[in-house]
Amino acid sequence: MTEEYKFDNSVELFKRAVEVIPGGIYGSKAPGFVIPGSYPYYFKKGKGCRLWDADGNEYIDYLCGYGSQILGYGYDEVDNAAAEAMRAGDLLNGPQPEMVELAETLTKQIDGMDWAVFAKNGTDTTSLAVSMARVHTGKKKIIMARGAYHGAANWCSTNVFPELDDRKDVLSFTYNNLEELCSLFAKHRGEIAAIILTPYHHPAFGPQIMPAEGFYERVKNLTKAEGALFIMDDIRCNFRLSLAGSHSYFGVEPDLITMGKSIANGQPISVLMGTDNLKSTAGSFFITGTFWMSGVPFTASLITLKIMQEVNLIEHLNRIGGMLKNGIRSAAADAGFKAEITGAAAIPFLTFENDPDLYINQVFCSEMTKRGIYLHPHHNWFISYAHKDEDIEKTLETAREAFKLTAAKLG
Repeated sequence: MTEEYKFDNSVELFKRAVEVIPGGIYGSKAPGFVIPGSYPYYFKKGKGCRLWDADGNEYIDYLCGYGSQILGYGYDEVDNAAAEAMRAGDLLNGPQPEMVELAETLTKQIDGMDWAVFAKNGTDTTSLAVSMARVHTGKKKIIMARGAYHGAANWCSTNVFPELDDRKDVLSFTYNNLEELCSLFAKHRGEIAAIILTPYHHPAFGPQIMPAEGFYERVKNLTKAEGALFIMDDIRCNFRLSLAGSHSYFGVEPDLITMGKSIANGQPISVLMGTDNLKSTAGSFFITGTFWMSGVPFTASLITLKIMQEVNLIEHLNRIGGMLKNGIRSAAADAGFKAEITGAAAIPFLTFENDPDLYINQVFCSEMTKRGIYLHPHHNWFISYAHKDEDIEKTLETAREAFKLTAAKLG
């Protein structure tokens, strides 16, 4: 039996945090998804696919900085280039040459995109894309899939502001339900500025869903007939499906694309890209942020993109992710669980039959994490280039033990 980790330092830090930070830990990093005493709250370092928490516990990590670490934590070639750029001076009075080089690189690499503007977070670029769509079309309404996550801005967040209802012009439909989607377009004809979709449906809560056959073709026809834009939010899948953009993987042609997370292997940068007919609209926007032209992330992005090509990243992620998916599914079945792992091989998510509130998932992932395998029970997992065969083998060995413990706890 593997010895369980203890999290005394994490708990003490959290007690201190709640005194001076609302909620202690906020946003997507908040610990509300865990069974108390089963997860660390704070981390000290990362290298490759490994993390060490505030108590010194070591983990094989399958969250990868919420997807940002596509090559692995502390990838030397990226970090050395970023450190050299920092020493040369960062956040100067104007952008550095690497900004131009990165825009040139991306417009050559990402299918169908003619220009790029840079920000810091996914929310920055999804909100900018929605604003551009409204200005370009002169219409207000935005359509999104119910349960989809597009950031923390007022227009797409779960926060409620009675005096300022930014969601009044945001419509939602059930992902893959073309009848429902067509009804929205018909009901609001002449009012729709854009539809925003993730490459496939990875909601904030629940299993991931691939697009049905013909879904994207119908989306494109609807937007074309309406004179609306098609925005693809590729922040989360970013470069784990295709190095030419996730839309290329599914064979679709969006008007605007948002990318981020893995583009610089952990450095803070996101990008909005678009087609040539939207370049004038983009140029009319006042796009800025104090830290948006920091040079270090541009340098890190250029190196990360180069390495992705050199190491045949997609083949590796698919192979390693496939090993994990098949192994977890088999281990679950051996322990008597009906489980499925949804999503792409590089972005898997485990769900159990008859587990609507993901409680079984919480128990299983807690047992894994207490034994050195960091899994999130409510969020999809991520594979990085740093994950190797021996990491998957260790993960599956621990999973077999964790499934037995989960079965015993559930009675």
